Formats: sequence, C-alpha cells, structure tokens
Amino acid sequence: IILLSYDFLRLSGLYSEFHLRPFLLMNSIWYVIFWMSISCGMILFNKAVLSQFDFPYPMFLTTWHMLLATVITQILSKYTDMLPGVKENKVDHLCIKESILPVSLFFAISLVLSNKSYIYLSVSFIQMLKAMTPVAVLFLSYIFRLERASIIEVNIVSIISLGVVITSIGELEFSLIGFIFQLSAIFAESSRLVLTNVLMKKLKLDSLSTLYYIAPLCLIFVGTACLVFEAQSLPWERFASMEFIFVLILNGMVAFTLNIAVVMLIGNTSALVLTLAGIFKDLLLVFLSMLIFKSPVTLLQYVGYGVALLGLNLHKEFKKSSDGKFGQPLPPTPAITIAASHSFGPNNA
Repeated sequence: IILLSYDFLRLSGLYSEFHLRPFLLMNSIWYVIFWMSISCGMILFNKAVLSQFDFPYPMFLTTWHMLLATVITQILSKYTDMLPGVKENKVDHLCIKESILPVSLFFAISLVLSNKSYIYLSVSFIQMLKAMTPVAVLFLSYIFRLERASIIEVNIVSIISLGVVITSIGELEFSLIGFIFQLSAIFAESSRLVLTNVLMKKLKLDSLSTLYYIAPLCLIFVGTACLVFEAQSLPWERFASMEFIFVLILNGMVAFTLNIAVVMLIGNTSALVLTLAGIFKDLLLVFLSMLIFKSPVTLLQYVGYGVALLGLNLHKEFKKSSDGKFGQPLPPTPAITIAASHSFGPNNA
C-alpha cells in the first residue's frame, strides 16, 4: 500500500519531488520489506499447506503455481508493459528448444523436490542446507567450463561445505529421505541457475519475461508428473471445501506476488542491499520456523550456519576482488523466483 501510494502521488503531480523526498529516501527499504515479507510468508505458507494442512502433494501444488503464473503472465503481456522482453520478441522457436526447454525442466525438478523436502524437514534446517547452493553452482560451472578453477575459491567453498556438515550433524529431527530430496533440489536449482545465467546474458531477458516463457513448459512437465504419480491419491473431496479452495487460491496468489516483489527489488535497490537482505531473510526464516513450527535448533547448528554464512560472504568478496572491484557492489543478476522453489533459494534475486 505504501509503495503504491508513493507511485500514485509521484505520477499524479499533486506533490513535487521535494515534498516526496523523505518518502523517496525510505523507498528502497519498503521494497526490501515487501520482498522479505512475501518471501518468508510464501515459504512458511507452503510448509503449512504440505504438512500442517495434511496435503503432502508437492507436484499438485507446484502445478497450481505454474498454472497461475502462466495465466497471469499471459494477461500482463497483453495489457501492460511489465514484460518488455516479450514485447520485443527476443525469443524464437530455436531458442525455446535449445535454452528455455532445459531451464524449464531443471526448474520443474527443483520446485517439486524442494516442496517434497518440506514434508520431511524443518524450514530452519532447509534454509541452512541451501547455503550449499553456491557450492553446487561452482561445481557445475567448473564441469561445463564456464569458470576457471581457483585454489582460493575452492578453499572458500570448503568452508561453506564444512558449515553445512556441522549444521546437519546438529539436526535433531534429521530425515535421510528429506535430506536426499533437498540435496537433489539444490543441484537441480544450481543447474537451472547456471543455464539461466547463460540465457540471461544471451537474450537479456527481465525476470517476468523469462517466467512468461518458462512457466507454461514447467506446467507441462510438473502437470504430467502430477497426473502419473499423485492424481490417483489426491483427496478430491477436499476440493469441495470452500475453505480449502480459498487457501489454495491465496497460496497461488502469494506465489506469483513473490515474482512481482523480486522485479521491484531488482529495479529499485543495489546489489549490496540484495545480498544483505538475502542473508537477513534466511536468518529471519530460521527464527520464524522456531517460533511458528516449534522447530528445534541446536547450538551446533548455530555454529555450523555461522561458518556457512562466513563462507558465503567470503565468496561474495572474492568474486568482487576477482573482477578488480573489491569493495564495490556487483551489479544485480536477474533471476526467476517462484515461491515454491526458490524459489526457496537463499536469495533468488
């Protein structure tokens, strides 16, 4: 409401920039708060639907999110200017076949496996495990020769890995199957991030335009898997309940709103703000998981997560120094964020 009020007052011409200057100074903060609120709320909401609401069907939930994303991005492309990449017709059939299709496949796998892990593991433990994402991304980048190996970077990645191992050892409610699901989701998400990075550089697509092309393909992939593996066991009688339908609609709308929040955050803040907001969001999620779901967090996990966060910050500084810009914020990298993932990522922006 605050952000929309600011935009209305600015565009209406009723007040000058001088009168709106105090509001303008707080503008970036409101974008961060908006993104963090939606992001944390979405992860906790999905956890509640999959476990607390006794609806352990991650493929159906992901299919529902992709259906809404497909419909809404189609509407936005026709009636708004929020998807410039679509308006400019940057993507052809060959690009869809060679680039969009594999990104969509890995995105679909990541979404389903991430949601599946929330049935078995606590939100706090999953957030700690996601510190492994940069490690997986670096590993895949080395394999595909997108980056050259560096002894310093390998040492930093080892620190992150050590922190995650300590965190896992300290987990009281450890589930091997949940751990395997989440680890697989991290590698699928990392593959998606590597491919998306290549796609973004080649086409220079914005986040919503990328979602416009990827959501329909994800819908096909996940929808097919849902029909094969979950359709027969779905509790269809629950869909007759208006309360349950309302929960699903609200869940889907919050999922898509997260994409809007990411676009707003990337467009109105710096890379440094994005990095700090991502770290703070992860810490906030751990605290909220303890508060809402009564998830136990041990001292050993605090130590392990602290080591992992230290490694993540060292990795960020190393990337800046390797570009010859030590101490300067890196330009933000666009990314796709869907609430069920990534979207459950530490900082998909």
